[in-house]
Amino acid sequence: MVIDRSAPITVIGAGTMGAGITQVAAVAGHPVTVYDVVEGAAGRAVAAVRDRVARLVAKGRLEMDPSGLQLTVAADLGELARARCVIEAVAEDLAVKQALFADLEKVVAPDCVLATNTSSLSPTAIAAGLSHPGRLVGLHFFNPAPVMRLVEVVSGLATDPAVAAAVTRLAEKWGKQVVQASATPGFIVNRVARPFYAEALRLAEEQAASPATIDAVLTQAGGFRMGPFALMDLVGQDVNEAVTRSVWTAFGYDPRFAPSLLQRSMVEAGWLGRKTGRGWFRYGDDATPPEPDIAAGHEAPAWVTAHGGSALRVLLTRSRAEIRMGPGPDDTAELPGGALLARCAGRPATALAAEWGQPVIVVDRALDDATAAGIAIAASDGCPAAAVDEATGLLQAAGLTVYPIDDAPGLVVTRTVAMLVNGAVDALHKGVASAADIDTAMRLGTNYPLGPLAWGQSWGPATILAVLDAMHAWYGEDRYRPSARLRRIAAAGGSLT
Repeated sequence: MVIDRSAPITVIGAGTMGAGITQVAAVAGHPVTVYDVVEGAAGRAVAAVRDRVARLVAKGRLEMDPSGLQLTVAADLGELARARCVIEAVAEDLAVKQALFADLEKVVAPDCVLATNTSSLSPTAIAAGLSHPGRLVGLHFFNPAPVMRLVEVVSGLATDPAVAAAVTRLAEKWGKQVVQASATPGFIVNRVARPFYAEALRLAEEQAASPATIDAVLTQAGGFRMGPFALMDLVGQDVNEAVTRSVWTAFGYDPRFAPSLLQRSMVEAGWLGRKTGRGWFRYGDDATPPEPDIAAGHEAPAWVTAHGGSALRVLLTRSRAEIRMGPGPDDTAELPGGALLARCAGRPATALAAEWGQPVIVVDRALDDATAAGIAIAASDGCPAAAVDEATGLLQAAGLTVYPIDDAPGLVVTRTVAMLVNGAVDALHKGVASAADIDTAMRLGTNYPLGPLAWGQSWGPATILAVLDAMHAWYGEDRYRPSARLRRIAAAGGSLT
């Protein structure tokens, strides 16, 4: 089965996503027909596409003759009989989509491919009532469709492999990077990405740090392009919370995917983010961006004692302090005042201090210790202020902005990455997608600096498992249970990638 460049494409739904898909198909040279039940919507979408393409050409960002776009508007479904492929981008409502495709089956040719752009509903369920369910496949674009390279091809239980292969080739011809996913809740991206928001919300609920501080740590230490709170404001609290709730419900209320009561209150208040002028942050001409909580400047100690193969060695070297060797607990560093610095491995500083018998300051992990711009720290309960000042000065001498947070297990980057890795390993374990496609999807669909499986491999499966086990034990919640596959890989000394 081949859908060539001259094949007529129909897009149903003239909203933001439908218009974006229309632009992608039309720029690729297809005749595209747009249909929407709302009177005038399809015409407005076509006009908007023509205008956007003309502007791109004028700016030299696209080489083509805008007058060559083959765009038409359909007044009713009966005008779609010539379509070789129909891509649906209507409301995320199962009954609506099922009814639409049932009506389409009566109009289009038997070999017409039916594709749904659903981001959360199962193509298996959407196709269940069709006479020929094998020709329906998920074709999930990311917003904005003309810009985002990723497309998830999602096969339902009945999807004909030839149909999945045909839309894969089609999307690749359109310049997209395609990943294959099975029809499970959230597919790849919306499933694996939930902890990026959930752990940030959990930290805010526990008052461990402010949203601005959490965002700063995840961008400066974690290397994420945008912090979770800024991203939730961009997407919309209502949209983000609805996706989380949909995935949670579809997984039988698994606590790994549980929605946040704090975010629910934002939705109920109507503080939806940029589109309402207020979310976690305020927006508008007179809005002042909130400042993260940054430690005041302190003098660095002249020396520090490293114990064992300290996991903090790169940061210590950056500080230019004299590094002495000592016999203390492995992977720690002792400050002149007697407090221990420990790299975050999931356990809170207070628990470590009780075990080791001296004050502890836990240092969060980073994407790359050699280039990180900031770092979060947390001190054990009762830790002297002078010890915190020493630790702060040492890390500031390393060129880091220091963000003191409350003593939360896993701190910020460590817990977020561990949970992302766990979700990716679980998706791999359940056959949602290949390891390569999972990492590709998360890099391109969410702009993560590393795919979660590659990230987990760089830290080591045993380290990820230790972080999750520590958080699971501390909270006593199934939310932090490690994937069975992660346990197996860590036990065997295997690879995540």
